[in-house]
Amino acid sequence: MAGSQTRSSAAIAVRLIAACAFAFSLAAKPSAAAAGNNVSADKPFAEHHLALQLSDDDAKKQALVISVAYNLLKFYGPDKIAIEVVAFGPGIALLRADSPNRKLVDSLVAQGVRFDVCMNTVETVERETGHRVPLNPNAKRVEAGVAQILVLTEKGYTLVRP
Repeated sequence: MAGSQTRSSAAIAVRLIAACAFAFSLAAKPSAAAAGNNVSADKPFAEHHLALQLSDDDAKKQALVISVAYNLLKFYGPDKIAIEVVAFGPGIALLRADSPNRKLVDSLVAQGVRFDVCMNTVETVERETGHRVPLNPNAKRVEAGVAQILVLTEKGYTLVRP
C-alpha cells in the first residue's frame, strides 16, 4: 500500500509540475492574437506605436502634441510609426471643428496620424451647455478616451503625455 501511495503522490506531483510549466509557458509567450495586436491595420509596417494623451485645453500643450507628432513622422518616416492622439476632458478642444489648429490636425491626419475624441466628454459638454459640440470630421469618435488609451497600451503602444 505504501508503494502505491508513493507512486500516486509522485504521479500527482508530476501532473502539477506539468500543469504549472504549461501555464507558465502560456504566460511567457503572448498568444498569436496578442502578438499581432500592436500592428495598426492602416500602418502594417510601423515599427513604433505611440499614443499621445491630450486632456488639457491649453494652447501650449496642443502645440506640443502637434509638434511631437510632426517630429516623430519626420524622424521615423510616416510608414514606420503609428501615432494616435487621444483627446478627452478639456483636451477635446483640439478636435473642435473651429479649432485654431484645425489645418495642422488635418495635415497630420493626411500623414496617417489618428485623432480620437472622447464621446463621453462630448456628451457631457452638450448636456451641460445645451449646445452641440462641432467636431473635426477627421476625428475618430471613441466611447471613452481613457478606455481607448488602455486599449492602445494593451496593444503595445507607448503612452506619452506631453
